[in-house]
Amino acid sequence: MADLTSNFVGIRSPNPFWLASAPPTDKEYNVRRAFEAGWGGVVWKTLGEDGPPVVNVNGPRYGAIWGADRRLLGLNNIELITDRPLEVNLREIKAVKRDYPDRAVVVSIMVPCEEAAWKAILPLVEETGADGIELNFGCPHGMSERGMGAAVGQVPEYIEMVARWCKQNTRMPVIVKLTPNITDVRKPARAAKAGGADAVSLINTISSITSVNLDTMSPEPSIDGKGSHGGYCGPAVKPIALNMVAEIARDPETADLPISGIGGVTTWRDAAEFLALGAGNVQVCTAAMTYGFKIVQEMISGLSQWMDEKGHATVADIVGRAVPNVTDWQYLNLNYVTKARINQDECIKCGRCYIACEDTSHQAITMSPDRLFEVQDDECVACNLCVEVCPVEGCITMEAMTPGTVDPRTGRVVQKDYANWTTHPNNPATVKAAE
Repeated sequence: MADLTSNFVGIRSPNPFWLASAPPTDKEYNVRRAFEAGWGGVVWKTLGEDGPPVVNVNGPRYGAIWGADRRLLGLNNIELITDRPLEVNLREIKAVKRDYPDRAVVVSIMVPCEEAAWKAILPLVEETGADGIELNFGCPHGMSERGMGAAVGQVPEYIEMVARWCKQNTRMPVIVKLTPNITDVRKPARAAKAGGADAVSLINTISSITSVNLDTMSPEPSIDGKGSHGGYCGPAVKPIALNMVAEIARDPETADLPISGIGGVTTWRDAAEFLALGAGNVQVCTAAMTYGFKIVQEMISGLSQWMDEKGHATVADIVGRAVPNVTDWQYLNLNYVTKARINQDECIKCGRCYIACEDTSHQAITMSPDRLFEVQDDECVACNLCVEVCPVEGCITMEAMTPGTVDPRTGRVVQKDYANWTTHPNNPATVKAAE
């Protein structure tokens, strides 16, 4: 049986599935329910300084994007950090860690960008017995306007500075949570490492407006006729998160920096993809808010079964396995050619592939009077659009051509016959080496 035990920067948990800092981790009651359901760890919802209370809106806090079947694809929130008293949160964190010593309890923190503020809160969190802290440098709304959250995360110098303050004033592992609202995520990751951070977590939510109410002309969620940008999360952000995780994992300057992957993890397969691209564990929020805490049981069983089938004994066996296969476009093998193939037994004759190719691509699919759809290899550029628009999974596939393959109908070579792409003069890497 696969061993799902996780050891992330010295923080051990029975599995790599943690709940992210968000409403599901806002109080003891929720976290206890989460641990009973099987979650390996939690990042407690962000704590602030012991001062004037945080006041959240009392109107709608969420906006949403749905698929055609009403499946939740993306969630926008305008909620701030915890609005519960600091002393209450600290007391509850201590009680939870005492009763669940085998689970990871990490505390998210966000205070003003002043050394005194960080030095004041760190010993309070440390006294709870928490396993680590996560510096919230990602929140894109509400707190960022106050000079915290993403306002810090967008300035590498600030990230390095605060990370160093924390490392100098606590025994706990320091995880820096990065904002995706930036051009090059490698720079803040490098700054976190330079400041001594033990790891980074990403992505935090993406600044967004999900919709506009065309009756009131107000963004949703609307508060008394006004709306604001919020933080976008859920399945829709997963591609962005995967890319940013991979960028950090394959950057020579941060390749050894542990990563906690966040962003749209809904299934065990999502988690496996994050692990393969370099994440040491994953954090989940929207899936739990959509389906409840017990969704983790499907994640655990699915990941375990897949690992057994593939022969992966531990989670560490997966981490980073796909990173060597992530490259820049210029180094892709232009000698590799595929062609679309339509399984006529599976085809339902809807014509989506034909019209997509005919109207918007390369006119490589023909349609007979009796609606038989066939691919013309000499026109097919292997764009894969037909595969993506086909409603029948597996009906259209892409078949790799071997060098020198000739289309018997046209006599044309459908695969350029380069002897070895890695040394071919057209390969940019070869050109660069020659220079």
